[in-house]
Amino acid sequence: MPVFEYRCQACNEKFEVLHKSSTKIDDVTCPKCQSKENKKLLSSFAASVSSGSSYDGGCSTGTCGTNYNSGGGCASGMCGLN
Repeated sequence: MPVFEYRCQACNEKFEVLHKSSTKIDDVTCPKCQSKENKKLLSSFAASVSSGSSYDGGCSTGTCGTNYNSGGGCASGMCGLN
């Protein structure tokens, strides 16, 4: 089940709702003021890297110490997934 973020238009509270497939936005109630005037927000997501990998966050030279034997390359300059 996906989690959606909402902002209450009445009290400006930001909250999350774990949606069942049948839940409609009209059924969402603000937990702070009980208003049904809510706006669905565009949420970002987080990606995790497995414990055996590392990510150095950004390299402008395109070399960055990448282990090329493991596949992949450094085409965008964002290396470090060894």
